[in-house]
Amino acid sequence: MKVIGIYICLFFGLILSCKNPKNEIKYTIETIENPTNRVVLSSEIVWEKLNPARGDQSPKAGTIWGDRKGTVATGFLAKFVDGFSSPPHIHNVTYRAVVIKGMIHNDDENAPNMWMQPGSFWSQPKGQSHITSAKGEENIAYVEIDYGPYLVKPTDEAFESKEYPVNIDASNIVWLTKDKTNWIEDSKATISFLWESKKNDGLQGIFVKLPKNFDGKITSTGNIFHAIVIKGNLKYVMPTTDEVKMLDVGSYFTASNRAIHDLFIEENEGVLLYIRTNDAIKIVE
Repeated sequence: MKVIGIYICLFFGLILSCKNPKNEIKYTIETIENPTNRVVLSSEIVWEKLNPARGDQSPKAGTIWGDRKGTVATGFLAKFVDGFSSPPHIHNVTYRAVVIKGMIHNDDENAPNMWMQPGSFWSQPKGQSHITSAKGEENIAYVEIDYGPYLVKPTDEAFESKEYPVNIDASNIVWLTKDKTNWIEDSKATISFLWESKKNDGLQGIFVKLPKNFDGKITSTGNIFHAIVIKGNLKYVMPTTDEVKMLDVGSYFTASNRAIHDLFIEENEGVLLYIRTNDAIKIVE
């Protein structure tokens, strides 16, 4: 499973990174009436047990958007202690995930460990038996589902979903610069197209890497836009009030309509974002 996952993810990474980055978006607006921009800081996330049935052995979960226990699409953080290793299990829904802190392994129970570092991406098909392990002083992943609830079930309830797992280490991400995509304008930012919905609804997941000392904007055009800080520290200027919010790892910003996200980085390091959206974006410095 591990080898298949690696080759599949590299193949689709290349395809997604090169197929629809040329979608046109007109960057002509400077202000938006009644902006829907919202920010959630990592310090505001409420943590609870991810799998209460395991008691104190359960990882922790902190919902960022949606409702993990409901039926809607949801994004949440999962936190694992050093040395954590789950028993073989399945989930009732497919999930996608990004390593934020520490090292995480997710694969068939008989597969050798493949420790994914921060900035790595994986997906786990529903119904498929697997284990999840973690090592590091602090281990956190961002997890998202297209519908809920998110449940953990025993392997005797396993079923075939005709989906394949994906494991792609941060070192294998395919990055596009402004000369390869018109989603970037006058910026040293880079972008990677990770996945795309098969329902033709425009829904997709991307990485955006903002360079050190970035001072610019991301314009989002869809009615779905969720952005998670995976690496680095980012300052976000709230529209209408000009209040500056400091977004560290695990923090989040969103909008439910066309929006301008005014961002800057003061520290001498870049920022990695994971974005889930259903339309084009434009990055401008």
